[in-house]
Amino acid sequence: MQIKIVSRNKIVATQAAEIATTSDARISAHARLLSEQLQALGSRLYPPDSQKLLRSFSSGEAAKLLHVSDGYLRQLSLDGIGPAPEISPSGRRSYTLAQINELRRHIATVKPRDALSVLPHRRAGEKMQTIACVNFKGGSAKTTTCLYLAQYLAMSGFRVLAVDLDPQASLSAMLGLQPEFDLKEGDTIYGAIRYDGVRRPVRDCVRRTYFDGLDLLPGNLELMEFEHETPRALALGTRLPGGMFFERVGNALAEIEADYDIVVIDCPPQLGYLTLGALCAATALLITIHPQMVDVASMSQFLLMASDLMAVVRKAGGDLRHDFIRYVITRHEPHDGPQSQVVALLRNLFGEEVLAASAWKSTAIADAGLTKQSLYELERGAIGRATYDRAIESLEAVNGEILGLILRTWGRIP
Repeated sequence: MQIKIVSRNKIVATQAAEIATTSDARISAHARLLSEQLQALGSRLYPPDSQKLLRSFSSGEAAKLLHVSDGYLRQLSLDGIGPAPEISPSGRRSYTLAQINELRRHIATVKPRDALSVLPHRRAGEKMQTIACVNFKGGSAKTTTCLYLAQYLAMSGFRVLAVDLDPQASLSAMLGLQPEFDLKEGDTIYGAIRYDGVRRPVRDCVRRTYFDGLDLLPGNLELMEFEHETPRALALGTRLPGGMFFERVGNALAEIEADYDIVVIDCPPQLGYLTLGALCAATALLITIHPQMVDVASMSQFLLMASDLMAVVRKAGGDLRHDFIRYVITRHEPHDGPQSQVVALLRNLFGEEVLAASAWKSTAIADAGLTKQSLYELERGAIGRATYDRAIESLEAVNGEILGLILRTWGRIP
């Protein structure tokens, strides 16, 4: 797809006097121009009267997700049981993800023995798993890790909430929002964790996405207000409604705990108050790392700073017990010698706390991201079957391993 750039020469010329004065005015002008261009591009890709949609899945793909045979699905269709698939002129059947989830509920009813594998919602006594993805080194694929993990879990039949705590809001953009234009004041989780009297229930901030089973608490620049307001709240020296700053994210998520099995939090690339709140709300941590020595050195500083700040929060009453902590190797090039040495170093140092699987660097993921899509949204042949299959295999190995840790925490597997 060719992206057409709209010329802004006239606008730039009329603003020349303004942007020549101070740097803040110049950067503000650049921000406005870029936002307008992004809005125009978004309007061409997704017109205002359209909605982002997830593709349908072939009967073979649906059968794989449901852990049944394709013949079983064909028989259900012939018997008129369950949702009616779309049938192509050649007779091929396809299902939307919503229909697949409807089939999950049907199969769980008629095959009680298979209910837990087909419809894997958490049961009584299984706590909601909240997974925070952290690092403050740019380029560690933190947002990409969150996006694919959340979508993988939703496709596996779980009720998933993605929480975008990053003011840059890349996760929100990938899930179909343009944060500058689609969100009003208080539409992010900030609306539920702010300190003043206009706090709103967190449920009012949750948005359904085009991905059935995956909801979103979006982010945008207003999240920075929490970083600015927290020092003032701490200076008051009194306990405000909603809890201490490190309790507020967790307390907000507790309001909707009954609605979800798993929460995936994309943390900002800094160790601020929001990140500390996410660390306290989380039941598990994922630390993304690009296997380059400069990134490992940066992660070393991140871990030192994080441990110091977490100790302070723990002594103040924060809950910092996590079911598991894992390092996720991202953008990995397995045949790159120096990267292999870095990976070996990490595995030698941290043992099983480094995921056995790694997310490979792939042009397929980057190409899909150009149009704010994930690989799950593209047809397998859209970017080359071999490239697509390698990328999906790598991602699902990582996410399958994380799912295994969740199931082990719930006691479903030894």
